[in-house]
Amino acid sequence: MTIGDLAQRTGVPVKVLRRHEDLGLIYTLGRSPAGYRLFDEDALWCVDVIRTLRALGLTEAEIQHLANSHADGCQLVGPQLAEMLHRVRARTETRIRELEQLRWRVENFERRHRAALEGRAVANPWGANPRSSQHEA
Repeated sequence: MTIGDLAQRTGVPVKVLRRHEDLGLIYTLGRSPAGYRLFDEDALWCVDVIRTLRALGLTEAEIQHLANSHADGCQLVGPQLAEMLHRVRARTETRIRELEQLRWRVENFERRHRAALEGRAVANPWGANPRSSQHEA
């Protein structure tokens, strides 16, 4: 199948599939006489695995590392994947904390400036603007 066929069957854009091939995540069977990249049915499985790992939060670099380890055959992929998932979980928990802090700041701002935000007060929520005052020379 051509890269266009693979894109159509997987729903992954051709540009992304080319990048995956360039990174060694998907292997081609070579090129057609017209110069098109050709893939076998295994490419469908590879795209599905990549999609699953990306959905779990792994980066392309991490997926590439796993693919290289699997291709080398000298390292078990399972423990590496477990460590990567641990790092993804840590990154996710950090991001959740950051988002919770942001939510708290927004809610706090809304509480303090409710009247201005609802149009019931003329006051600027940030207080007086020093640029708007007239300075005498």
